[in-house]
Amino acid sequence: MTQVQAQALHVVRPKVSTRILAEAALLVALSSVLYYLKLYTFPQGGSITLGGMIPVLLFALRRGPRVGIIAGAIFGFVVLYQEPFIYNPVQVLLDYPLAFGALGLAGFFSKNPIVGVGAGIFGRFVAHFLSGVIFFASFAPPGTPATVYSAIYNGSYLSVELIVSAAVMFILLKRRILKIYL
Repeated sequence: MTQVQAQALHVVRPKVSTRILAEAALLVALSSVLYYLKLYTFPQGGSITLGGMIPVLLFALRRGPRVGIIAGAIFGFVVLYQEPFIYNPVQVLLDYPLAFGALGLAGFFSKNPIVGVGAGIFGRFVAHFLSGVIFFASFAPPGTPATVYSAIYNGSYLSVELIVSAAVMFILLKRRILKIYL
């Protein structure tokens, strides 16, 4: 491989340090543990946790959207393994790696972390909303449009998760956790 080819490959695929990989693994594991601490679980999936998304959101805010999305998708696969709710292969993609990977969108807003938390959780909402409209419309009460049902169902637990995550992130910002050990 020539030096020009090596430089071109480096531009296409930048290195991710061992430190970042270790941080990702640690924070995905912490999210997985926090995800087990549930305040309420809804019948067709979704739950209110004690901040299960916060470590992944924190990682995305610290390290950027690219690795944040990857860490979120890995967290989605861990949740799929812990509590599989499988209806259809496309539903699995929407509800697990895509929805949890969307948490990494917070990395685009590292200058305004609270907005980043909102963006990441909104991205997760969109994936769950689409899954609800496409695959779970039959659960809607008679006369209720699938879009309304999915928005209310997914919004009910994700809005609480947003409030918890934003409050904890606000406290972490006051403690300057985002900049520690960078």
